[in-house]
Amino acid sequence: MSAGHGNIPEHIIESVLQQHDIVDTVSKYVHLTKQGKYMKGLCPFHSEKTPSFTVTPERQIFYCYGCGKGGNAIKFTMEIEGLTFPEAVRSMAEESHIPLGDWQSRESTHQHPEVERLLQAYEVTAKLYHFLLKNTEYGKAAMEYLRSRGFTDKIIDQFQIGYAPNRWDTLVQFLEKRSFDFAEMEKGGLLSARHEQDGYVDRFRDRVIFPIWNRNGKVIAFAGRIIGEGQPKYLNSPETRLFNKSRTLYNLHQAKPAIRKLRQAVLFEGYGDVIAAWEAGVQNATAGMGTALTEHQALMLKGLCDEVIICYDGDAAGQAAALKNFPILENAGLHVKVGLLNEGMDPDDFIRQYGSDRFKRQIIDGAVSTVKFKLIYLRKNHILLEEEGRIAYSREALKIIAPLSSPTEREVYLREVSSEVKVDYETLKQECNLLRQSLQKKQQAGDNNEKRWNNGRHKKGHIPTPNLLPAYHAAERRLLSWMLQDTEAARYVEDHLEDAFNIEDYAAIAAYLYAYYAQGKPPDSSRFIASLHDDRLEKTVSSIVMMDTPGMWSPEILDDCIREVRKYPLQQLLDRKREEMVAAERSGDVLGAAKIASEIIALERQ
Repeated sequence: MSAGHGNIPEHIIESVLQQHDIVDTVSKYVHLTKQGKYMKGLCPFHSEKTPSFTVTPERQIFYCYGCGKGGNAIKFTMEIEGLTFPEAVRSMAEESHIPLGDWQSRESTHQHPEVERLLQAYEVTAKLYHFLLKNTEYGKAAMEYLRSRGFTDKIIDQFQIGYAPNRWDTLVQFLEKRSFDFAEMEKGGLLSARHEQDGYVDRFRDRVIFPIWNRNGKVIAFAGRIIGEGQPKYLNSPETRLFNKSRTLYNLHQAKPAIRKLRQAVLFEGYGDVIAAWEAGVQNATAGMGTALTEHQALMLKGLCDEVIICYDGDAAGQAAALKNFPILENAGLHVKVGLLNEGMDPDDFIRQYGSDRFKRQIIDGAVSTVKFKLIYLRKNHILLEEEGRIAYSREALKIIAPLSSPTEREVYLREVSSEVKVDYETLKQECNLLRQSLQKKQQAGDNNEKRWNNGRHKKGHIPTPNLLPAYHAAERRLLSWMLQDTEAARYVEDHLEDAFNIEDYAAIAAYLYAYYAQGKPPDSSRFIASLHDDRLEKTVSSIVMMDTPGMWSPEILDDCIREVRKYPLQQLLDRKREEMVAAERSGDVLGAAKIASEIIALERQ
């Protein structure tokens, strides 16, 4: 956790926190509504139906009462984008045009030498493969294949498409000349180790190469497509320090501006589809990594837009994959639509057959809602010419329509089903209402019951406090709460209690806070959290900052709390002594019992 925090100049961290308001930062991913001096929403880090995720603009902090995650804007960016502290600071600084000065150059060489070398290796390898495709005999067949698929020179350059020759050592020799370490290159996914004898060979051979970039436009992996027949059709780089499939979306670095501007992304299945769509003028095009979409990828999109159009192949596999991805995208708070392709067609085929205008008009602009898509998908599984098929279809269709909250939406779909199955609309409506009632009964029995934090803890507008705490524990939290808000309060506690907190984490936070104020810094929870570099303490401070501290502090109030804190160890000692006295009396040790009794009286006086 703490690696690399120390060498970031403090003024950069402070500028980043000043430029990135917590509400703006969080709102990219979470829909927040105002409740008094707090903002609330559904936590992006765990699934919940009752909002327990809270942001306080005044203190520039977020905290979730459900899963306990909390911190400032930098911490939120780290968690949501899966970044380290230096990566989050750098990406936020670049976004706000904060000059990084010589930290940038120190940081890049200092950060992860291995990562830096791998990035260099991928960059030069991408250039090599691109050159081999365009300018050598090796690349001729690959070039013909790409031409036959309608790829223009401009597109081949734009997506830096390349070719890996059908030889074992093209890349081996190339990397050797540049003094790259083979073992490192194998770990990074560019070479493979030979099994029979020592040495290394090229990982990609006789394949068209599509570079895969991270969101900042650096090549981090390759996808190699076979030209003729053979398996596997696509060979991807393995997961490495650079490349994590579940956190990468193809072409996101180029599509970002259009996605932000249109507040909409089009999600394709394959790299070829993205490229064909881009050429057709759809520049908000991106794709997953050939595996099921992940929660993380959905949140990456949510940070850029409000709506996603899924445009997968028209075959059964493509449609099933689309269905699987609806809940993942919807849970991230995205509005989802589906571009409908003719049976057995992929987007690339459609564009080549009907042209880009019709693709944009019919498939993208004509995308349908997920409910409509589910009904179309259902209809394919039932024979509507037979009575049995019509009954089964209408039953399953009602299960899709009943949970919809909008009466208008329900009516539209019920009328459609009514005309398809030749059943009176009113009859269907009645059945739908009965189904809704039984669904509501089930829901009232418990909202997300398996999650303990959603069990009736949230009365309207009320921020839940931790369960009733022992007096000393509550007193320590109250002291820290005032200390975080006011230098004077902290100074008073330092003089009268020092670090004699009973709870270890609280003692640590107090010590850090004394040091923080000793540097002449003003009270600022968000800045203080940035100085901690400890995940657990950051969460604890966030939860304390979220407390409703009762009124203003005064020396008398602080004294009361301090007394409570000091009383606890004495109380424990008293209890122990009483037990010892009882044991002494039982064993007939009258003198021992009397001695302990006088100790107890002295303790009680204290």
